[in-house]
Amino acid sequence: MAEPFLIGEEMTGGYGAADILNGCTLAVEQGQIAVIVGPNGAGKSTAMKAVFGMLRLRRGSVRLMGQDITALSPQARVARGMAFVPQTQNIFTSMTVEENLEMGAFLRTDDIRPTMEQVYELFPILRQKRRQAAGELSGGQRQQVAVGRALMTQPKVLMLDEPTAGVSPIVMDELFDRIIEIARTGISILMVEQNARQALEIADKGYVLVQGANRFTDTGRALLADPEVRRTFLGG
Repeated sequence: MAEPFLIGEEMTGGYGAADILNGCTLAVEQGQIAVIVGPNGAGKSTAMKAVFGMLRLRRGSVRLMGQDITALSPQARVARGMAFVPQTQNIFTSMTVEENLEMGAFLRTDDIRPTMEQVYELFPILRQKRRQAAGELSGGQRQQVAVGRALMTQPKVLMLDEPTAGVSPIVMDELFDRIIEIARTGISILMVEQNARQALEIADKGYVLVQGANRFTDTGRALLADPEVRRTFLGG
């Protein structure tokens, strides 16, 4: 059986002496969407940070395209094709939309204009507001800037921490539609999401974490249909 495109396997670690992750495993295939859900304090964002190299693991490993990247810094993982969009403080508010996108391409030496055009096609409102300070945008538009800036790195894997936090249901649906479009281009999506039911509806793979360990792992559709998952984590 072929190894997943990206896998964080048996990850154990935390901050200080306490372990937040207790042997959890997350994986995503190329061009697919994997969603991490679970109660508050389950270690969802910590697991994401561990995959990106922001948390030193005591046990376990992270592999991308079969290569062990456990010891690599986040910056080195970006160079390998990983992009991470944190939940907060994910844009430069005093810079324009276009300047934010340009900052996303800081590692690149080639022509970035075709990628910027792709971002504007994905998020048309950003083209309209490209000369505007990003800090003046709505919450949903700021998230589009943050995702667009990550896409400027031409990632193989896009990691999103609570991408729909604080946005309206309409904007949430729009963002999920764009995430599906991004995955269709062959980019793998790994995301933590508080709107569990809606996120699992678009997920190829879903992970329910409890106390830093895998409680349920299945397709998004199967988890939505599981009576215990629905009762315990999705409100019935």
